[in-house]
Amino acid sequence: MAKTTGAPRVRYSLTRLQELYTKGDQAPLEKVMRAWKGIKERDPNDPKSFFVLGGYHGEPFHGAGWGNNTYWGGYCNHGNVLFPTWHRVYLLKVEDALRSIPGCEDVTLLYWDQTSEESLKNGIPWALTVEKFTLDGQEIDNPLRSFVFPKGIVDHISADDPNYSKPAGYETARYPLSGLVGSAADKKATDEHNAKYKDPRKQTAILNQNVVRWLNCDVSVKHKGDTKRYFFQAIANQYETCLLAPNYTVFSNTTSAAEWNNGVTSGPDLVVPLESPHNRVHLAVGGCEVPGYDASPIQGANGDMGENDTAGLDPIFFFHHCNVDRVFWLWQKHNGFTDHLEIIPEYPGTNSVDAQGPTPGVPPNSWLTMESPLTPFKNERTGKIYTSNDCVHIERQLGVTYAPGSLEEQPRKTLLQGGNSHKVVRVSRVNRAPVRGSFSISAFAVVGDDRYHLGTEPVLSRWNVKYCANCQTHLEVKANFSLHGFAAALIDGAKVQYEVEIHTRDGQADALKANSRGVKMPAKIEVR
Repeated sequence: MAKTTGAPRVRYSLTRLQELYTKGDQAPLEKVMRAWKGIKERDPNDPKSFFVLGGYHGEPFHGAGWGNNTYWGGYCNHGNVLFPTWHRVYLLKVEDALRSIPGCEDVTLLYWDQTSEESLKNGIPWALTVEKFTLDGQEIDNPLRSFVFPKGIVDHISADDPNYSKPAGYETARYPLSGLVGSAADKKATDEHNAKYKDPRKQTAILNQNVVRWLNCDVSVKHKGDTKRYFFQAIANQYETCLLAPNYTVFSNTTSAAEWNNGVTSGPDLVVPLESPHNRVHLAVGGCEVPGYDASPIQGANGDMGENDTAGLDPIFFFHHCNVDRVFWLWQKHNGFTDHLEIIPEYPGTNSVDAQGPTPGVPPNSWLTMESPLTPFKNERTGKIYTSNDCVHIERQLGVTYAPGSLEEQPRKTLLQGGNSHKVVRVSRVNRAPVRGSFSISAFAVVGDDRYHLGTEPVLSRWNVKYCANCQTHLEVKANFSLHGFAAALIDGAKVQYEVEIHTRDGQADALKANSRGVKMPAKIEVR
């Protein structure tokens, strides 16, 4: 295992620098702002510019991903075992670019601690959302709030153009705004939609309200006059639960975890992969409705964080993924995997065409291992493309560590209390072919006149899958929801009907209903 020299650089919580700033020590946060401003202002062809670095995740596509429908298009890995390690090295490259700005040589990435009390109460740290920031005595546009494209981008893959195409001068959007401007019709609809939310302060308030609901989403269950609260799909709970995953393969991605959960017979034993809460944050910031809101969801919210193609071009992406990588490191420390990671050979989620499709530099239909290239990131010490084996121990191999935050304690073995139903609701045969873009699957249990939300599974998907060769071989979406947490008398002994709702960019699809024996099509619901 190759080692770095010197003490590791420390990545702190963004909230910590905010607290220092408000107490009078403004230099640390100002230096971060200066570094981000610097990489955003670089020539768009500079390899250390934010336009180039942010574009490695999705658009603008490169190499084989430019126009070959065998590839998904971008470099990022999702739905496979390279998800945590590819993004770990990605963060390092962005951090190195930030440190190349004069006067910012000791800057590090900061993590948005999404399970901290501050985030659970207020949502996104203010440094990521305020419109203006004072730097060197001048008020500037906050470099962490958005990014204005210096060049246009065009999605050449899968006949998606013009859906994801965006011109020079486009500014990234977050919930409740829309960023679809590829066609005249899309731009007209987006302009009309965004005109309703012109006040930046109101935009931020609505965004934070949405994020807080995703982070804390809970269900109040009333039974025989007693009211209890049970947490099912809250992001905070999912982050904590994923720390209990028994091995790297199922911890790392949704495809492997889904296969693992298909063989689980007990609800509490369902695995939550790191990629699941990660997906939820993307859709919370980018825009995706969740059932059970007090207020009506905002239709037409299509922010960049909700689409893989442009998510990496919103600066908040890297504060989110810095936290995802921190949780990855916590899982390693909690479970004894700081020096080695093991991939189950030929398991779902270990092939380059699983779920997403291969990235440039990775042959289609190839098995993924710890030696698979994390293209396009080159290890400057060796001159070779990084592999997962090069970044297992983040401190020794990459020279990076994390300051303490939430989830530091060993995770509890039983995270859901109050019930002893171990049943699992399995949803399958959900066809994503007719769905435009990302969507969510929500499951409910109906007992008499009461309807209980079991959970929501977000699905990051392309706008148009019919022209994507890999997508056409992975049209079925599956989801598993545990009934653990409901009183046995409520679920096990009652007459229950289960329902599924598909929430898309175009609104809610017709509810899919089934009794406990399930239905065959258009979706299959099994309870066992």
